[in-house]
Amino acid sequence: MKARNKWLTAPLAAGLAAGLLSGCGTQKDGADAGDTNSLVIGMSDEILATDPAAGYDPGSWLLFNNVFQSLMSFPKGSSTPEPEAAESCTFDKGGSTVYRCTLRDGLKFSNGNSLTSEDVKFSFERVQKIASDAGPMPLLSTIDKIKTPDEKTVVFELKVPDATFPSKIASGAGSIVDHREYQADALRTDGKAVGSGPYKLDSYGKDEAGFSINSDYKGTAKAQNSGVTLKFFHSDQKALASALGEGQVDVAYRGLPADDIAELHGSASADDQGIEVVEGTSAEVQHLVFNVKHPVVGKLGVRKAIAHLIDRDALVRDVYQSTATPLYSIVPAGVTGHNTAFFDLYGGSPQPERAKQALRDAGITDKVKLTLWSTPSRYGPATDQEFKTIAKQLNDSGLFDATVKSVSFEQYEKDIAAGKYGVYVKGWIPDYPDADNFTQPFFGQGNVLGNYYENTQITDSILPETAGLADRSATERLYGKLQDLVAAELPILPLWQGKQYAVAHGTVTGLEWTLDASTVFRFWEIKKV
Repeated sequence: MKARNKWLTAPLAAGLAAGLLSGCGTQKDGADAGDTNSLVIGMSDEILATDPAAGYDPGSWLLFNNVFQSLMSFPKGSSTPEPEAAESCTFDKGGSTVYRCTLRDGLKFSNGNSLTSEDVKFSFERVQKIASDAGPMPLLSTIDKIKTPDEKTVVFELKVPDATFPSKIASGAGSIVDHREYQADALRTDGKAVGSGPYKLDSYGKDEAGFSINSDYKGTAKAQNSGVTLKFFHSDQKALASALGEGQVDVAYRGLPADDIAELHGSASADDQGIEVVEGTSAEVQHLVFNVKHPVVGKLGVRKAIAHLIDRDALVRDVYQSTATPLYSIVPAGVTGHNTAFFDLYGGSPQPERAKQALRDAGITDKVKLTLWSTPSRYGPATDQEFKTIAKQLNDSGLFDATVKSVSFEQYEKDIAAGKYGVYVKGWIPDYPDADNFTQPFFGQGNVLGNYYENTQITDSILPETAGLADRSATERLYGKLQDLVAAELPILPLWQGKQYAVAHGTVTGLEWTLDASTVFRFWEIKKV
C-alpha cells in the first residue's frame, strides 16, 4: 500500500492561543447571514481534491465523508462499519472473498438522479481504472470483479480473502459517484462534486467551500445544522486565531499546536470568551523507525538499548503538552488487537542498566554514535524538539553520542529510499480503524517504512490469516503475536498515540461525535444552540 498523504501532516506554528484570546470574542453570523443554524469551520488542511478517485488526504476525505455516500459507514464512536447507502452487506457463507450488498430503496444523488448498483460498480471500477497516484486505489486492490444482478444488488468478488473490505469501503475510498456526471477514465477537474451524502457541495474555491443540506439524502445521518462553510487558512495560524477570536468562524479544526491547546484547556480567559476545547480520541500514531541493514542500528543490541532508554512520558508531557499518550504497541488503544508488547519487554521508564547490558551482549563497549533524522516540514516543528529530547535521553545514559539532523520532506523520502538513514520518524493516520491498517502497510510486501525489515511469519502466515477472519474480534490473538514478534526484533519503536482537538465557541455542540478513531468528521453532528 502506498503511503501518500495519509502520513501525519505538519501542525501550525505556535501562537494560536495568544491571538485567539486577544480577539474581541463576539460571535458573528455563521455560514449564511441571518441563518443562525449554519456553521463556519476554519481548518489548516487544504482540500486537495473534490473527486474521490483523486483524493487521499485528510481534507479531501472530510469532503467525501459529507458529500458522498459509501455502502458502509462508521457510526459515531464506533470502529465497526454499518450499512449506509446499503440496506445490508454480508460476506457469503464460508469465507471472505464474496461480499454482497443490497441498496436502500429510493436512493438519489443531489442532482435528482437515481443511485443504483450501476453507479456503485462504476465508482469502484473508475478508481481502479484511473489509478491516480494521489487516489485511494490501493485500498481497493483486492477487488477482482463486480457484478450487478439487479438495480439494488452489488456483488464484489475478491482476489483473496479480505475481511477488512467492509472497513475499506466505509472510508472515503468507497465514495459513490453518479455515472452520468463523471468520466470513467478521467478525473473531474471543475471543482464540483455530485454525491448522495447528507450535504451538497455548493461552492469550492481557494479559500473556502460551501455546503448545504441534501434534501434527497436517504441514510443514517440526521443533520443538526442547515449548512457549513469551510474556510481554509493555508497554515496561517494568526489568521485562524483572529477569525475564531472575532467570531468569524465557529470552530477551529486540525493543526492546532500542542502548546496552544494546553494553554486554552481550562483557561479562565478562554472561559470568559466562551471558548471551549473539545478533546476526542484518535488513532494517529508516531513511530521511531530503524533501518535494520544500517551498520549501527542494524545491530539488535543497539535497538534494544534505545528501547530501554526512551522516556515516552517525558516526550508527551514536555514536547506535546499531554496532547498525546505514550504508545507501547503497533496497534493503538481503542482498536481491536491492541496490546502492550513493547512495555512488557522494555518497560515504561528508562532502564539504563538493561540498556547497557543489551549493548554488552552485542559486544559493544564504546559509546554508540548515532544520528536521528527528522523532517519538520512534514511532521511539524515539534518533531525536531522531540528528537532532541530523545537524543538527550540517550546521551544522558552515557551509552550514546546521539545528534539530530533535519531535512526537507522531499530529501527525507529520497534518503530513506536510498537506505541512508539509520533512525528516523514516521507518523500514520489510518484509512480505517482496523489493526490491518496498522500492520499490513508496515510489514506487508512493499511496506511504506523503507527499513528493509522482513519477517515471513508475518507476511506469509499472520497477515493472510487475519485478512480471512470476518469476525474481527477473532484476530486479537494473531495481532498480539505479530506485535510480540515486532517488539522482539525492533524494526520500529512506537512512541505516541495522538488525540484530536477542536476549539469552538461555547454555542457549538456535538463536536465530541466528530472526533473519534474512525477519523470521520461528521458535519451533521454539529449544531449551534
